[in-house]
Amino acid sequence: MATAAGEDWLSGIRPYVEKAPLAAFFLGVSSGFPYAMIGATLTSRLAQDGIDKKTITAFTLGFLVYNLKPLWAWAVDGVRLPLIGALGQRVSWLLFAGVLVMAAVANLALVDPATNIGATVVAAVLVGFAGATFDIVIDAYRIEQLKPYQLGVGSGMTQYGWRIGSVAAGALALVLAARIGWSGAYLACASFALPAMITGLVLGEPERHRPPTEKRGMAEVLASIVGPFTEFFQRHGAIIVLLFILIHKIGDTLGQIVLRLLLNDLGFTNDEIALYDVGVGFWAYLIGIFVGGALYARLGMKTSVLLSLILMAVSNASFAILAGAGHSNWGLAGAIGFENFASGIGGVTVIAYFAALCDLRYTASQYALISAASSVVGRLLTATTAGAMVERFGYVTFYWITTIVAFPGVFLFWWMIRTGLVDQAIGDAGTEE
Repeated sequence: MATAAGEDWLSGIRPYVEKAPLAAFFLGVSSGFPYAMIGATLTSRLAQDGIDKKTITAFTLGFLVYNLKPLWAWAVDGVRLPLIGALGQRVSWLLFAGVLVMAAVANLALVDPATNIGATVVAAVLVGFAGATFDIVIDAYRIEQLKPYQLGVGSGMTQYGWRIGSVAAGALALVLAARIGWSGAYLACASFALPAMITGLVLGEPERHRPPTEKRGMAEVLASIVGPFTEFFQRHGAIIVLLFILIHKIGDTLGQIVLRLLLNDLGFTNDEIALYDVGVGFWAYLIGIFVGGALYARLGMKTSVLLSLILMAVSNASFAILAGAGHSNWGLAGAIGFENFASGIGGVTVIAYFAALCDLRYTASQYALISAASSVVGRLLTATTAGAMVERFGYVTFYWITTIVAFPGVFLFWWMIRTGLVDQAIGDAGTEE
């Protein structure tokens, strides 16, 4: 019994130390750092330079670029780069995008917000564009490097890397800025692009990469633009799958956008929020990622995704209970811990499912489209209704509503399982070894 239990435990750990999931970790490290450079790190730099708050908010343009990446993702699939293209489509773009990010971060390092705020805005947007391009390539490389049974663990390792890369880059920038100035700090952080670039050079072109077409010239480019759409919508039940992608995160997105408002109105101090939201939540999220990878490997894609959708929906109810209970540190720890744990599991299983939907000829294009579509409805509703709903119904009712609106996505995926639609709509990224 003990031997069987030990072997069972080792079988759960083994996928995390295989070559492709380890590569996904290093890819995630490089993916996370550009976001940190134009996030809290840049906000701190601007505030220390005396820039007013209204001007600082203009830098959200850098994040907007990430939402627009499907507009040029087709180039990563269909455009062969000169000279370095001999290394392979994915590796050459990985190197090119990595150099692009390093150059953009270096440019941001050399501008002076105090004397030329316009140039700083442009530099931040360029970092966003370069970082989004890097993400497109990294996602495609990761999906094509992982085999179908590794998609869950690989998605988890990518998220571990992303979180570590973004936190480490942000912390390093703050530490170095206090000693050598912001320019030197940003230049040093540009080195975070190297893990992904080195991974590509060491592992080479993914074995599962398939060129989108054998045509050359403009015909090849047109096929790369149109092909991802036509291939996906020719699948049985494609519209239903798209509907699921669009609605599955509505409840979660609505609930998270007003969370800090809830905590503030309940009287939680900054120290309490830092302890429970950042401390408890961070570790709960990391544990959830590990559990998500294990569930995906043990239960399979369909069951693990359905379970994670249920957990993410129910986690919103914990904030309704917290709102009703009032100021409670134990209640906050429980709600934050449960929500982050569920999000960690869902971040692995659902992302793995989205990766499995891709056709290996259009991995970059289709994953960029899917990832953008998965958040667009929630963001639109959040921007237009979340605050008004809280003012009209109060926090308790609002969070019960977010719980309810999360369940159509759960029921839709359950129905897709029962009718066989999940299996029928999977791309070869989820089936072909």
